[in-house]
Amino acid sequence: MPHESIRALVWLDCDQAKIFFVKEQDLQAGRLDVRSPKRQLHHDAQASDDDKVRDDRKFFEAILAVLENVEAWMLAGPGRTKHDLEKYLDGHAEDLRGKLIAVEEMEKLTDSALAQTARQLFKAHTRMAPTDRGGERTVRGVQR
Repeated sequence: MPHESIRALVWLDCDQAKIFFVKEQDLQAGRLDVRSPKRQLHHDAQASDDDKVRDDRKFFEAILAVLENVEAWMLAGPGRTKHDLEKYLDGHAEDLRGKLIAVEEMEKLTDSALAQTARQLFKAHTRMAPTDRGGERTVRGVQR
């Protein structure tokens, strides 16, 4: 029985990550949400929401734990949080760094639009990937 490739699109902003899993054979996308934990900087009763910041390490580790068994993944979203996660991979998740095939700027879409976009992006990256001598497709070090 051939090994089924599982890929993921991680869409994230500063508050949440939506992780869509795409299986090669059926191109079905499943979704998992990871919320960003917040901690208060001031113990002042009058502190506003502006005084709260993400605990990036916990947020990023929760995302990476979900990606443990993927063969390849993409990172997308608005703003800079996706780039912060990409930098966090260095020294914290080298194996997942090697499986990251793209970082895309992407505004928030509906879940069904994100799932469709994940399918299209993986199809496009698979078609563009060079083949090795055995005819296998390789994307940034990940063999297909």
